[in-house]
Parts: sequence; C-alpha cells; structure tokens
Amino acid sequence: MRNRHLALVALILLGLLAWLQYRLWFGIGGKQEVAALATQLEAQEEKNRLLKQRNDALAAEVDDLKGLTSGGAAIEERARDEFGLIKPGETFYRVVDDREKREP
Repeated sequence: MRNRHLALVALILLGLLAWLQYRLWFGIGGKQEVAALATQLEAQEEKNRLLKQRNDALAAEVDDLKGLTSGGAAIEERARDEFGLIKPGETFYRVVDDREKREP
C-alpha cells in the first residue's frame, strides 16, 4: 500500500514537472517568446540609434540656419545653392561641363 502511494505521488510530481517544463518552453512568456522579443528589441534599438543620428544632424542644421555657430554663413550658402541668389555687385558665372554628353 505504501509503495502505491509513493508511486502515485511520484507520478503526480512527474506530471507537474512535465507541465511546468512545457509552460517554460512553449507557453506564454516562454523561451521562444522571450527570444522573439529580444530580436524585436535589438531591431528597435537599431532604428532608434539611426533616428537619433538623423535628429542630431537636423538639430545641427537648424543651429547653423539660426546662425548660432556660423554667423549666418549657412543661410547665405543655402540661398546661393538652392535659389541662385547673388549679392549686389557680384557677377554670376555658371560653368557647364559638356564632356559627359559627348563621351559614350
């Protein structure tokens, strides 16, 4: 009788251990889900790093345009490049390179 109770308790404990192992490996919050979330986290951290670099570059450009670092030189450069503006008394020359069109 005692061996039967001992075997029953061992069987129950073995079943409980199997159930807990199943939940650990395949259940909600199991190893597979944790690994997938870790991969997602790494991808999101990389996106955040790239976006931070972009934001830092844009902030530096804003500072340049506000004249905080270069005294307005960035605004002048942008006006010349994008809009073709010139100062009074300056002569504008455009150099066109035709070699690209002639060479096959």
